[in-house]
Amino acid sequence: MRVSDMLREGAARLAAAGIESTRLDAELLLAQALACRREDVLLKADDPVDAVAAKRFRRTIERRAGREPLAHILGRREFFGLDLAVTPDTLVPRPDSETLVEAVLARAPDQARPLRILDLGTGCGCLLLSILAARPAAHGVGTDISDEALAVARQNAAALGLAERARFHAGDWFAALPPGTAPFDIVVSNPPYIPSAEIVGLMPEVADHEPRLALDGGTDGLAAYRRILADVAAYLAPGAWFFCEIGATQADAVAALVTAAGLAPVARLADLAGRPRVIAARPDP
Repeated sequence: MRVSDMLREGAARLAAAGIESTRLDAELLLAQALACRREDVLLKADDPVDAVAAKRFRRTIERRAGREPLAHILGRREFFGLDLAVTPDTLVPRPDSETLVEAVLARAPDQARPLRILDLGTGCGCLLLSILAARPAAHGVGTDISDEALAVARQNAAALGLAERARFHAGDWFAALPPGTAPFDIVVSNPPYIPSAEIVGLMPEVADHEPRLALDGGTDGLAAYRRILADVAAYLAPGAWFFCEIGATQADAVAALVTAAGLAPVARLADLAGRPRVIAARPDP
């Protein structure tokens, strides 16, 4: 069979399984099977596909048809221009989370400033590493309760040449930090914020395949914010910023928690769909 035939076959199988991005997913999976770039797949429409590559492709198509996340099958996800490794132990980075990175960079425009950055619940490291890549004088720390997620974050830091400026510690929020840790100029977090009862109703790619620790925000979705905001003020240097991602309906509730923690909510920032996605705050003077 030719490349074009394989793509049609794969896209049809994914469509039958209810996948929306059938053609794109088929192109990326065929590129993986052929060990080439997606662009090369598009240029090789009439090339034959050997039996070994065809078998690899059909196997991954079946995994995707079973609603396994595309990023887990590929083992990669692009985020803010970075190519990141991801595994079932990490939340798959979403484009909407780039809103938080953009908010940080807009409020810390000086690339020569030696910022200290803390990323709580770092997962694969996407937030911290994106900021460090854009701010070459900055250093950062990522914490996560999952040792497996931290292994992926360290792998990504090394692959991006950021390992000398990124440190990672295992533990529960601020408790992961070594005693005597100095305050930070920027603290960021994309904590779990899905109410526990709503997880079962999420897309199968999320509910069945992503780590529940990274999703479950407790009964009202706000448990992690309460934990973080109880201690965050002690880790903010003078003039520092705190940024957190929020669910689309949580802006008022999280802003109230931020205020109660002694911070002033400065901005509510919208994601690509125009929904509230990030709160930026700093200590109330």
